[in-house]
Amino acid sequence: MSGRLIRIRGLVQGVGFRPYVWRLARELGLAGWVRNDAAGVTIAVDGEKLPEFLARLPREIPPLARVDRIDAEPAEVVADGFAILDSAAGAAATAIGPDAATCPDCAAELCDPADRRWRYAFTTCTHCGPRFTVSRGIPYDRARTSLAGFPLCPRCAAEYADPADRRFHAETTCCPGCGPQLRLLDAQGAAVDGDPLAETLARLRAGRIVAIKGLGGYQLACDARNAAAVAELRRRKQREEKPFAVMALNAASLAAHARIGAGELELFESPAAPIVLCPKGAAELPGIAPGLAWLGVMRPASPLHLLLWHEAAGRPAGGAWLAEPAELLLVMTSANPHGEPLVAADAEAFERLDGIADAFLMHDRDIVVRCDDSVVRAGPAFVRRARGYVPVPIALAGDGPDVLALGGLLKNTVCVTRGGEAFLSQHVGGLDNAAAVGFLEETVDHLLAILDVRPAAVAHDLHPDFPSTHLALRLADAWGVPAVGTGHHHAHLAAICAERGVDRVVGLALDGVGLGPDGGAWGGELLDVDGARCTRLGHLSPLRLPGGDRAAREPWRMAVSALHAAGLAGRIPDWLRRTGPERDAGPLLAMLARDLRCPPTSSLGRWFDAAAGLLGLRAEARYEGQAAMELEGLAAAHGPVAPQPGGWRLAGGGLDLRPLVGALLDCPDAAYGAALFHATLAEALAEWALVAVDRRPGAKIAVGGGCAMNALLMAGLRQRLAAAGVDLLEAGLAPPNDGGLALGQAWIARRPESRVVAG
Repeated sequence: MSGRLIRIRGLVQGVGFRPYVWRLARELGLAGWVRNDAAGVTIAVDGEKLPEFLARLPREIPPLARVDRIDAEPAEVVADGFAILDSAAGAAATAIGPDAATCPDCAAELCDPADRRWRYAFTTCTHCGPRFTVSRGIPYDRARTSLAGFPLCPRCAAEYADPADRRFHAETTCCPGCGPQLRLLDAQGAAVDGDPLAETLARLRAGRIVAIKGLGGYQLACDARNAAAVAELRRRKQREEKPFAVMALNAASLAAHARIGAGELELFESPAAPIVLCPKGAAELPGIAPGLAWLGVMRPASPLHLLLWHEAAGRPAGGAWLAEPAELLLVMTSANPHGEPLVAADAEAFERLDGIADAFLMHDRDIVVRCDDSVVRAGPAFVRRARGYVPVPIALAGDGPDVLALGGLLKNTVCVTRGGEAFLSQHVGGLDNAAAVGFLEETVDHLLAILDVRPAAVAHDLHPDFPSTHLALRLADAWGVPAVGTGHHHAHLAAICAERGVDRVVGLALDGVGLGPDGGAWGGELLDVDGARCTRLGHLSPLRLPGGDRAAREPWRMAVSALHAAGLAGRIPDWLRRTGPERDAGPLLAMLARDLRCPPTSSLGRWFDAAAGLLGLRAEARYEGQAAMELEGLAAAHGPVAPQPGGWRLAGGGLDLRPLVGALLDCPDAAYGAALFHATLAEALAEWALVAVDRRPGAKIAVGGGCAMNALLMAGLRQRLAAAGVDLLEAGLAPPNDGGLALGQAWIARRPESRVVAG
């Protein structure tokens, strides 16, 4: 038998893989067939140039395809020519692909006045366009997408049926004659005359705020160069200081505002088109990312976005303008009132964005699934994993039971495992209101539907009051399966184990706060993780929270707590005269002395707050992590310094940072103090972990949790461990913060030793 039967697994459906195989086989004069099946794609092929086919097959795949595995075996192939066969039946083991930004071929059509898709905002093909956000279920076909209500015209139908066309079986294929249409409405819902894109651009240039119906939800846009418009958007959205992202045509347009290195550029230009965090450039955009060293930048993610720049450029023909710097820069932020889920439906846009948007750029293609923009750093390191990456699976080390994990309270995501893969949902966000909990339930239903999974267990955080815990217990009871409670910090490190394919780590779990198995507020932990078993080896010297949760919002309170813990309370009056003469530490000191309303925490996040307070950075944090992010920015701007000698102690398995408090108090320069804090912390954490791993031969060191988002700290820690000959395991495919908790929970829950019903 000279032929081959080839089975390909990965992201190979809905991305033009079959026509790619068809074209390659025909080019080489081979005989056989290709078809989709439940697990991926199967090929039967034979001919003189079969070796060349086998060599080129994995190298020249379509841009959105991903090949995880190729298996081939000898086969007798009897065929006349090469054909694409109908799909084979079977249990689904494939997944819907993620949304992808406009490909070069579609961009060329948009800019060609002679093309029938000239300036058509819904131009797409097998190489680009929406998938996840328009899909209602599997198998992925037009009838199960929001394009079902738009029957193909004869010309589009001919493209769809032609294997030689890049729109062969592209389920979102359409054109101006048969597809969705744009419209611009004013704040009262009345149609605006004229070209919707031209009128939208005119309003943006006039300083107005426009709600734009994007791929996974509405976005609020304004002119990023107009400080008054940016300030007004902040006022209307109740987003006082949290950073905005900026959309630009290309990297050249951002040269003055962001330092885009090779790693950042690769992410920026990728089909996912995420928000990429870059070091700020010389020219600050007022009000965009106040007090931070980083600017979030992104390129147009869809033809609709791209056409705003085409309009601004004067509707040029051809593609040369796409590489030229463009003056237009737009703030592009999620359209949602403070703390609520992303707006996705047209009716809710008018209701929930009333008083925020001056106009609405809308269309009649429904958004099936809310999906926010992804946020990444070069590495890559996810801050938020969503549009462009979901639902791409994370490969696990082996098969196991199908599990649903519900995540935590903040930065919530959901995870479903199926066989040897884990599917992490899009960013759901904080579950602090009924609408957000409803979005969580929607996400669970949709993810289970598109994966065709019935979970054998449901995992959740140990905190009994989280809405995600409540939902997990309800679902487990309804399905008659175990509910598995998992430790918050165990799950942080387990997420790294899951994606790195290891069972045993000595891990630093570093975050703001999470409930420990002992009921305490953990957040600076040294843990020995061995599968579903987790042992606490030590923790950071605890700080007390004067006033409870209020201390997490007011860094000066944490500074008072740190000074009290370090035995330096006598220096508080002088420190306050320099940093906040209007504040009175007396009541806080009385609370600390009496241990009244001062719960202890081992949280590293609170030590960051204390350092920011000691250095006088700010009195109050306007959003989660602000003080720590500003401290990082100040340290990055200052540059490297040596760690503080004797700035920490290792005792009883724990790490004591109190010796550093006095050094920070005596720093005459806040930037130097910020750099000193980071350098000393990195050195201390490295020593702490190395001492522990020396006692456990063969264990690896991992770091997870929200504090692992600090690029400066992680670079310092990575460097110090590398000098000791130790590689650091970090999150790469999921966020290290609470956005990755569900992955860790699922990994723990599918291990046999974890099957304990919680709650």
